[in-house]
Amino acid sequence: MSFTTGSSKDSWHPVMTADTTVTSYWLNWRFLLCGIWVVIVIVFSSLIIWKNEDCGRKKGVSGETKLETERTLLYEDETWRPCLKGIHPAWLLAFRVSSFFVLVVLLAIATVVDGSSIFYYYTQWTFILVTFYFGLGSLFSMYGCYQYHKRVGGDKVDNVEVDAEQGTSAAPAHRQAAGKWAYLFQIIFQMNAGAVLLTDCVFWFILVPLLEIKDYNINPLVVCMHSLNAVFLIGDTALNCLQFPWFRIAYFLLWTIAYVIFQWLVHVNLKIWWPYPFLDLSDPFSPLWYFSVVVMHLLCYAIFDLITRLKHTLYSRWFPDSYLSSR
Repeated sequence: MSFTTGSSKDSWHPVMTADTTVTSYWLNWRFLLCGIWVVIVIVFSSLIIWKNEDCGRKKGVSGETKLETERTLLYEDETWRPCLKGIHPAWLLAFRVSSFFVLVVLLAIATVVDGSSIFYYYTQWTFILVTFYFGLGSLFSMYGCYQYHKRVGGDKVDNVEVDAEQGTSAAPAHRQAAGKWAYLFQIIFQMNAGAVLLTDCVFWFILVPLLEIKDYNINPLVVCMHSLNAVFLIGDTALNCLQFPWFRIAYFLLWTIAYVIFQWLVHVNLKIWWPYPFLDLSDPFSPLWYFSVVVMHLLCYAIFDLITRLKHTLYSRWFPDSYLSSR
């Protein structure tokens, strides 16, 4: 793997020096081990989802009793309600709309400047997913503001008793269980939580030092795309009421596996550069790199889980009477 510059000093992309179209590149022990890692992750993630994900399905006697689990049951208003009673839902709406606008503009500029080749990168895949999250979140918040004003002064929305000891919100009779789109929204939130940290950490702690050694300049657009996504997502986390069950790391893992398989399919048919050095299967340490990436997924997801736990601890202490938690 080597690096070459593009049309300007600030643009760069990695170049594959080996011919990925030859049979010997794929039919070897390195690809076999990497393929085993991928299959294990797919099976493991699928089993976790099958065992834990109910997404509001009704189970029980005659199919009429909803399966209510402490960590997976989602209510419709959790998609748009701020986690503090004193904050109007319009503030969360404003934050999501502003974030969505900035992300769309950055994505458009990146596409114009670098062309369609940017979509070979995991960063852009995740950036699109984050943008979609804020777009969908804006729609939920618009609906929430409408529902908020339909109810008398918002009293019914805010009338949620909080168990200070357990940190869980009660479920009044008027609250509606979430639909499929709300569960999809929560799932995308958790996929982004891990993927954003993964892309930003790899960029700032691995790729940037490598580029500095090779005396490349990082342009402001690249810096924004590898920082604002995390800033906006953490800001939304500080305001929203969404839960963060651990088992949904499975979706995050499958998201990355989809990207890896996409890269493999591309390189089977085309002699093209690898977007990241550690994906290059010609490296004798490639199985170790692939395994390390799985470990990084666990670390990044754990870090974001710590962020949500820190939020819960601090808000419970600072705003015991107004904090609405679903942990």
